[in-house]
Amino acid sequence: MGSFSSNQLFSLLHVDYVKLGIKWNYKTVISPYYRLYFIDEGKGKITSPLGVVDLEAGYLYLIPSFTVCDLSCDEYLSQYFVQFFEESGNGLSLFANQRKVMRVSANEGDIFNFKRLLEINPGRGINRSDNPKVYEKDIYYKEYQDLNHQQSLSCHFETQGILYQLIAKFLNKEPDLERNTSDIPSKIMESISYIQLNMSQKISVNLLASRANMHVDYFSRLFLQATGLRPISYILDKRIERAQYLMITGYLSFDEIASQTGFESVSYFSRVFKSITGMTPGQYKNRRLSV
Repeated sequence: MGSFSSNQLFSLLHVDYVKLGIKWNYKTVISPYYRLYFIDEGKGKITSPLGVVDLEAGYLYLIPSFTVCDLSCDEYLSQYFVQFFEESGNGLSLFANQRKVMRVSANEGDIFNFKRLLEINPGRGINRSDNPKVYEKDIYYKEYQDLNHQQSLSCHFETQGILYQLIAKFLNKEPDLERNTSDIPSKIMESISYIQLNMSQKISVNLLASRANMHVDYFSRLFLQATGLRPISYILDKRIERAQYLMITGYLSFDEIASQTGFESVSYFSRVFKSITGMTPGQYKNRRLSV
């Protein structure tokens, strides 16, 4: 099956069935986890920089982690939803190059899978509020993830299997993802792991090439072939993803976030943040707080 056959795991956060109304209207939602919806009644909208996607009965919708979007409902909407973290042994996200809202037709098997997830994972709804500003806090992430450690082995495997089945429907619709399923050289895998584990340290392409015992030009070409990004772009993308996670889940200052994500100054951090997200850190934070 390729490089994702044994490296990709999903850590369940929430699963529930909810009925929503006009109060479900949130701007600039960008979460460090995946959102997967099945709509059974009503209508809504997901608005992203790539346009508007209508939420309609009979369809599945996937919002990959770190995808900026607005969520809204004009009248009435009911949905099954599941939210989960992606845990990749090789540091590569399934949808690293497909940060967009995706939609596929649902079938009876998909509906059964959502109901089965609810049945074997009781008490995993968002019990406080449907407002991301309220429930997207690190303390709540830990609270729900602790429940995963209490799962029986059979429940854990069944939950993983259902999430694999649901995610697979979107992989079939994304031919560009075929590149990700090719085998990745072990030296590149080691470099990706090093980047993930040393995010706060200085990491240069020369350092990575030296660790891999390769010429820097050859290493860069190999890295690009394996990940779709040049090493420096990959490093900066991962730093900014980590910064977004820290801004969403914690209360650190921009100086602290810049330091923890390996930027030598707040000004450099701000420039890179804006070039990747289209917003300054301050604009990003303010828009999230103006839900």
